[in-house]
Amino acid sequence: MNAAQGTVGSDPVILATAGYDHTVRFWQAHSGICTRTVQHQDSQVNALEITPDRSMIAAAGYQHIRMYDLNSNNPNPVINYDGVSKNITSVGFHEDGRWMYTGGEDCMARIWDLRSRNLQCQRIFQAELIVGDQSGAIHIWDLKTDHNEQLIPEPEVSVNSVHIDPDASYMAAVNSSVSSEMGWHGQLGCVWVGIQQPGHRSRRVPQGNCYVWNLTGGIGEEVTQLIPKTKIPAHNRYALQCKFSPDSTLLATCSADQTCKIWRTSNFSLMTELSIKSNNPGETSRGWMWDCAFSGDSQYIVTASSDNLARLWCVETGEIKREYSGHQKAVVCLAFNDSVLG
Repeated sequence: MNAAQGTVGSDPVILATAGYDHTVRFWQAHSGICTRTVQHQDSQVNALEITPDRSMIAAAGYQHIRMYDLNSNNPNPVINYDGVSKNITSVGFHEDGRWMYTGGEDCMARIWDLRSRNLQCQRIFQAELIVGDQSGAIHIWDLKTDHNEQLIPEPEVSVNSVHIDPDASYMAAVNSSVSSEMGWHGQLGCVWVGIQQPGHRSRRVPQGNCYVWNLTGGIGEEVTQLIPKTKIPAHNRYALQCKFSPDSTLLATCSADQTCKIWRTSNFSLMTELSIKSNNPGETSRGWMWDCAFSGDSQYIVTASSDNLARLWCVETGEIKREYSGHQKAVVCLAFNDSVLG
């Protein structure tokens, strides 16, 4: 798509990246050409998410969320969500597009009703909230009954990211230093979020582990049960992100060790290691791998990293197919959608 011939939303493949240079950039995934740049002047961008109908993209920053229109070239946000006291580090949408969730450093998970223009945070009751916190606990809240259960895979080791696979068979969590992550699973009607607790000291660990649970229940009035499946010593530095592939056969973990590792969910063995480590002994670290997203066919994955680049990789071979260069500072989040709406 030529940037002058259409809008981002009209492209069958939407790839957006953002980070510390206060911009959101949109790319032709196959060519690496930047087709649009939006200035996000208020702050860095911590998280990106495309709405299920592909009409808008949400950018989460310091104390706000900005919604940008993908079906026009309007450089300004079309909706602003404010009123949060600290950094917003996670944003996403329920699969039917009615709700937006946010989570962050104020120890709050919020759900916003997108059907109204009230722009106020809403509370809903037909859901489960799964919270990973800095103390190492994973809480499962039934918002209807206010019943709370707790898992602690590693005491005093912060849970940085959690993700549920599309088949609702597994939940994965990675840990290490203070971070936050949040998400929504439409089939289960559950949200997952990690929020840091002010004043709590985290024990630093030399590696990032990945824990996987089987999911049972969660239908009707039945509370979702998490059954321990496996522990993967995934990285030798902090683990920052975990994502299942759309076909539920793969799990990706990103880390401060400059790698993104792909694991088979059939036995959780390592399939591919994607590395940005330099082969030049004199070159310093290229930075952390912050975020990732699989293609719809699960054959490719895009990563965001501190060396100002996003990369498209072949999952099977680990080959870099494309680099997306243009950011002036670290790229810490991305959004990727190559699905075709029916």
